[in-house]
Amino acid sequence: MSGYEINFDGLVGPTHHYAGLSFGNEASTKNKKNSANPKLAALQGLEKMKTLADSGLKQAVFAPQERPHLATLRQLGFSGTDEQVITQAMKTSPDLLSSLSSASSMWTANSCTVTPSADSADGKVHFTPANLNNKFHRAIEHPTTGRILQAMFHDEEYFSHHHALPGVALFGDEGAANHNRLGGAYDQAGVNVFVYGQQFIGNHLGPKKYPARQSLEASQAIARLHGLNDLNTVFLQQNPDVIDQGVFHNDVIAVSNQQVFFCHEHAFVQTAHAFAEIEAKMAVLGAEFRPIIVPNSRVSVQDAVSTYLFNSQILTRANGKMTLVVPEESRQNKAVWDYLTEMTHSGLPIDQIQVFDLRESMQNGGGPACLRLRVAVNEDELDAINQHVFMNEAVYEILTDWVEKHYRDQLSQQDLADPALLQENRTALDELTQILKLGSVYDFQRS
Repeated sequence: MSGYEINFDGLVGPTHHYAGLSFGNEASTKNKKNSANPKLAALQGLEKMKTLADSGLKQAVFAPQERPHLATLRQLGFSGTDEQVITQAMKTSPDLLSSLSSASSMWTANSCTVTPSADSADGKVHFTPANLNNKFHRAIEHPTTGRILQAMFHDEEYFSHHHALPGVALFGDEGAANHNRLGGAYDQAGVNVFVYGQQFIGNHLGPKKYPARQSLEASQAIARLHGLNDLNTVFLQQNPDVIDQGVFHNDVIAVSNQQVFFCHEHAFVQTAHAFAEIEAKMAVLGAEFRPIIVPNSRVSVQDAVSTYLFNSQILTRANGKMTLVVPEESRQNKAVWDYLTEMTHSGLPIDQIQVFDLRESMQNGGGPACLRLRVAVNEDELDAINQHVFMNEAVYEILTDWVEKHYRDQLSQQDLADPALLQENRTALDELTQILKLGSVYDFQRS
């Protein structure tokens, strides 16, 4: 039985705008209140999905969420018709309305943590939606995320779904952006590397400027829920100093694929010890560990953050060699591009670089890796997934037409007060659920 890795890319939602909501994400805060282009953002994402699907990779679409989120606005005391609720919110607190209009669910690396069936005790693929409790605008996502996941992975014979962890800092969970899986074939057992920012019970080593969004306690809880054990898990702490330089998730400083772990020299605490543990556990599985550690003398943390070099995707091609998918910003930085060019000619598994223009996502703080959720499956599990979410020529054309029809080409914070935007979003999502055959995944509350 052959294994596959599927990349589920988040489809950018119609309310994509620059609100600067993510403290600790320097690209997000830098571009606060600039005008965004939701249509271009969605089309850039679709182009990336289509290109990767055309290359023979398994690529799927992860639906966006309803915004502005009227249910939360009503929970916070705004009342009346939908139009009145939005008008009151803009008048009382435009930043609150902006939070509840965020299209941040596009970054599906934060949607959940996935454990393949080859690693879990019960032989099922496990999903736990991330509580994202560190940011209000993201903490409201997980109920809808859970429903979308169940609509895509609905067969109980193969898939197991869990509730999000308690929404407190002790169990702060930011999803697959802080999870790496290393090993050989995708349907064979692997080693799950959980990266955390801070341990809240017993050891308080952590950042001083920016928050540690992923806790050790959350990572341990997910490992238990998913039926992992000491033989196939490693817990690795982020370097608090790099968190304070804008590395808000592990996927801003490290990325992995099969036997390769591509990371910055300053990414972790006690790197040598942790890598020795990973290597030993992979050896038991018969897999070689191939870390690629980028020296700070070649690429600084600042350059890594500004270019999102490590917020990239490593993809295995049919010939077994690997492609690194990076944003255009990485090509524009001489130090980063010089390093990447040398790397591809050095005999390492990564021998090809593919560049995408994802400027709309990048300016809001998310690169190629933020936009995708990786799911490793075997052939039976692949067949059990909702087949309508997979990218192909026909789906690309349908979704491109859908974006052209429903999305605006300019959106600022002031535009969020337009009640028509809510109806545009709902109309678009109603149509999208039919295209992707998702059923009733949204909790629309119409007045």
